Amino acid sequence: MWTRALGATGLEVTPLAFGAFKIGRNQGTKYPRSYELPDEDQVKGLLDHVLDLGISYIDTAPAYGISENLIGTILGERSGEFVLSTKVGETFEDGRSRFDFSAAATRDSVARSAGRLSRDVLDLVFVHSDGNDLAIQDDSGVVETLVEMKAEGLVKAIGFSGKTVAGTRRALDWSDVLMVEYHRDDRSHEQVMDEAHARGLGVVVKKGLASGRLPPTEAIGFVLDHPGVSSLIVGSLDPDHLAENVAAVDCFGGSESG
Repeated sequence: MWTRALGATGLEVTPLAFGAFKIGRNQGTKYPRSYELPDEDQVKGLLDHVLDLGISYIDTAPAYGISENLIGTILGERSGEFVLSTKVGETFEDGRSRFDFSAAATRDSVARSAGRLSRDVLDLVFVHSDGNDLAIQDDSGVVETLVEMKAEGLVKAIGFSGKTVAGTRRALDWSDVLMVEYHRDDRSHEQVMDEAHARGLGVVVKKGLASGRLPPTEAIGFVLDHPGVSSLIVGSLDPDHLAENVAAVDCFGGSESG
């Protein structure tokens, strides 16, 4: 699979990314069907399959239960074959989410994620918004802290994964990468995506298949056709579904882009 530049970060990502939510968490989800968490051997087989399919970008978060731990343990020395993104602001423990965007919590979260993922330097760290997009950026200290940690060389790139157009637009001023929901039935972020592309920021799309409501070939082609999109995150525990998504990329065609 070809790669696309992730804005001006210097990172190259495949047009499909593996979303690692389901390997680490099955409580408090928004998925219509319940599922069992895979064991470590199953996760290893799945991650091997992901790499075999040509996907080299994995997205995880402390809010995804034991996802970070599994990725770091299983990939080990192969970790460098992937671009890994994680997040700060939300953790999931004892069956519930907790949010803390303070400077101290941000630094602690980055340090824990680096340890779990077996990385000295994290590739990409997003703010994991709880929906209060503007207040988080303006009042909590998380933005200033991530900017500092990037300058200190602890992370290569920083970004914002929010809920609102206004919040995403605010993040244009400091982010290297934006993570947005975008698909045929929700184009609300399209103008902000255009502006991000014009500024040289990377754009990563979440929920591009509308939580499974849209057919992969149509949905994936629609998302990747936007010139600003670097990668689309897809998450599945089914290797066949992942292969179908990769086939949809092949049908779409495309090329390496900046």
